[in-house]
Amino acid sequence: MARRKPPVNDKPKSRKRPEQRSRWRRFGSVVISTPVRQLLLLVIIVLVLFWQWSNIEAAAGSLVNMFGWGLLFIGGAIIVLVVRIWLRKVGTFLFHWHRWLGGVALALAVWGIIAFFNLGGTFGRAIIGYTDVADVLRVLGLIIIGVFLLAPRASIHAIGRSLSWLVKQFERRPAPVRREVQPPLSQVTHTRPPVTSRPEPPVEMENPLIPPETATTRPPLPVQERAQAIPEPQKELKQVAQDVWRKYGQSPELVTVNGWRLPPVDILDKSVDMEFSDADNVQRARLIEDALASYGVETKVVQINTGPTVTQFGVEPGWDRKFKEVKERDRDGNIQIKQKEVSRTRVKVDRITSLANDLALALAAPTIRIEAPVPGKPVVGVEVPNTISNMVSLRGVLETSSFQKMLPKSRLALALGKGAGGEAVVSDLTKMPHLLIAGATGSGKTVCLNAIICCLLMHNTPYDIRFILVDPKRVELTPYNSIPHLAAPVIVDANKALIALRWLSKEMDERYQKLASAGARHIEGYNKTKQGEEKLPYLVLIIDELADLMMAGYDEVENILCRLAQLARATGIHLIVATQRPSVDVVTGLIKANFPTRISFAVTSQVDSRTILDMVGAEKLLGRGDMLFMPTEAAKPKRLQGCFLSDAEMERLVYFWGGQQEQEADRMKMEDITRAAAEVGGREYPRDPLLDAAKELATQHEHISTSFLQRRLHIGYPRAARLMEQLEEELDREGGEGESGDEG
Repeated sequence: MARRKPPVNDKPKSRKRPEQRSRWRRFGSVVISTPVRQLLLLVIIVLVLFWQWSNIEAAAGSLVNMFGWGLLFIGGAIIVLVVRIWLRKVGTFLFHWHRWLGGVALALAVWGIIAFFNLGGTFGRAIIGYTDVADVLRVLGLIIIGVFLLAPRASIHAIGRSLSWLVKQFERRPAPVRREVQPPLSQVTHTRPPVTSRPEPPVEMENPLIPPETATTRPPLPVQERAQAIPEPQKELKQVAQDVWRKYGQSPELVTVNGWRLPPVDILDKSVDMEFSDADNVQRARLIEDALASYGVETKVVQINTGPTVTQFGVEPGWDRKFKEVKERDRDGNIQIKQKEVSRTRVKVDRITSLANDLALALAAPTIRIEAPVPGKPVVGVEVPNTISNMVSLRGVLETSSFQKMLPKSRLALALGKGAGGEAVVSDLTKMPHLLIAGATGSGKTVCLNAIICCLLMHNTPYDIRFILVDPKRVELTPYNSIPHLAAPVIVDANKALIALRWLSKEMDERYQKLASAGARHIEGYNKTKQGEEKLPYLVLIIDELADLMMAGYDEVENILCRLAQLARATGIHLIVATQRPSVDVVTGLIKANFPTRISFAVTSQVDSRTILDMVGAEKLLGRGDMLFMPTEAAKPKRLQGCFLSDAEMERLVYFWGGQQEQEADRMKMEDITRAAAEVGGREYPRDPLLDAAKELATQHEHISTSFLQRRLHIGYPRAARLMEQLEEELDREGGEGESGDEG
């Protein structure tokens, strides 16, 4: 085999030895090292100073004569400038220019002060001038300018306080007023009006003839005059209501419909809207993005909708990216590893909703609700409670354009509240057509009912709408007893409520007969040609607590409510039912199926939320009017802050309607309803064909029972029970007729 030749190196060999090359390298490294360079620089500076010492002494003397002790200020300024340039913070001169100018002004003022002692040089003497008065004024002016530039806000406040103090000192003080000595409160006798069903007027209604704007500026009355101002027991409450009506609504500008005057919107109170800072919302948006990114979920907050109670952050899901490592060689031949994106997919919504508790922890919020996705928007809504809640007044929603646009279309427009973005939410009761409200105790159900009633009272006369109010609690709806819109006094007994339900079912049948005879399909078509008392008013049944009625008569209440909900829409009968126990034995399947429009306030568990809304979410509400509103046409509920109505507003509205006319609208008495319901109850079940056979068994045997009829007639227990009731009624009727015949 041929031997391989060793590689031939064409480069010429170096003539220097390796030892010599290493010595020169070490010497060069020592020469260019940092200590040697610094030492050489110091030696050069010393030589220059020694060479130019005479010139330096002359320049220093001239500087001292010109600036004096002010050289310390110049040196300090140069040091500060060098440090700022070294730290790369030159931008502070632009952002805080007024503070730097203030510091310069104060330094010049101190320079002028030391010039009084001949220590400031020629420049210091030029600052203060060459006159005695101007010296002091210039220094004071520099001090004032410097303090104002350093702290402008504090200076402005101090100037304002000083001016106000001077104004108070020069104001003319009024002469002292001699006050008469009033007798002690124990010697003053007060007379009170008799206790009736009508509530007492609020405090601001004691002098109804005084305009509201002057009533607040009137000084308080003495004790004796206040005692005389209280109405006597003989004074009629209707006159008090008339005075209240004059105070709030006696104006030719009021709208009059069929002899009734509609209340003005000024009868309701205005609420002050609180403004929320955008900086806090931006900071919380960053916290949401950072918290989700820490769990590997890429998101971006694209919307911030500030509401009265919660703020909704619109979170746009990002991408899940997959990368692979790619090795490449650069120009020098080195291997570099790069990340190359292979694919990307959208982040799943479930990954965001599963982090609700982690977001609540990051935001330090009691609870948050995630709406995924927001209807009509490609974002996920994260609803975070505000630190300060904003009250939503009924007047604030009534004056919005949304409500004003709906009012001409429907007389039963309802102002429900404001959404998570601050927009007003209104609805139409005729399209609901029935409403089911549920929520725990104290969550805002009764306030919602009061807002609905007062909203309907603001735009409807007794010829347009009538109410049937059922209040088992006896204290929530009884203040409405004096309004002329009631078809019957407020019902507080469960048995009378059952009677009213039976009468309402009978009224629905009679209305269908009227519509059929008039050739109208619904109540709107029937009322087109009617005016005043001829019109068929809407009937709105409001039940404050459904659970109490279900305990009184489970089957009957459920059957009547379902029948009314299915058939009563065309006749103008609408139901609004509220309960604080949304369990399956109260809100049954039949009731839920016939009440598609629902409102849920805060509940205690997810089970209650599923019962009322068929989904979770109501257990995360904050209470105090925070609710979920599910209309008929919506697939998901909408979060609202309900309208708040104070007791004073409600009393003013009740007194406005109660004292408007001497002749009140016809009100059906409870005895008439009882009689009508008894007639309905008598015809509830037809005569059983086996009644004659049951009579024969009764004549053959001394004692019979329901089970006896069940065995002998081979029928079920429910039919045997009804047959036993009809048999007892027949025997009682025959016994009564026999006794009257014997007397004749």
